[in-house]
Amino acid sequence: KGAVHLDCSTVDVESARKVAQSAADNGLTALDAPVSGGVGGATNGTLTFMVGGPDDAFATAKPLFEIMGQKAVHCGASGNGQAAKICNNMILGVTMIATCEAFALADKLGLDRQAMFDVVSTSSGYSWTMNAYCPAPGVGPQSPADNDYKPGFASELMLKDLTLAQMAAEVADADTPMGQRAMELYKQFVESEDGKGMDFSAMLPRFEKRGRDQA
Repeated sequence: KGAVHLDCSTVDVESARKVAQSAADNGLTALDAPVSGGVGGATNGTLTFMVGGPDDAFATAKPLFEIMGQKAVHCGASGNGQAAKICNNMILGVTMIATCEAFALADKLGLDRQAMFDVVSTSSGYSWTMNAYCPAPGVGPQSPADNDYKPGFASELMLKDLTLAQMAAEVADADTPMGQRAMELYKQFVESEDGKGMDFSAMLPRFEKRGRDQA
């Protein structure tokens, strides 16, 4: 009784809220606290925790967050940590696809990848997927692209998070066409192509091999 149930997995919002209610019914408090930062963030202690649940439970767990990561954001009521995670990763999935598409297009237009990076990384196309996690090998900071696209953050995990985002969008009656399309592309990549077990940035070699009218 009185213990805090701390869950750092990424699950759907409604399940997190049901767990929190069940915990409360049994004299416990629950925090949903999914993380961002991937394998590198876990190794280096630089994870960000997105936390949903009561204020007092967050205060109890905060010293643990400070040990395990570099930032913990209390996002509000139970389930809101999961909401923040899936919204963040929907942006991440959509942005990675756009970044990979742009590199593949630049290749076909004869634009050098380093020149592409030098322009975009300091212009309005700036993004985390370009500047911190560039999908092109040998360009920008070290990333899974420089290690044969070994994850990092696996494509099947991106598919999971994009699927959770679409489940939440369905419940909330939210129009998310880019998120929906990103989910469909990662589903195709993971289930019908060679994406399973590859980093989610391996979308770049996928687009390199494809022409305009390929399904």
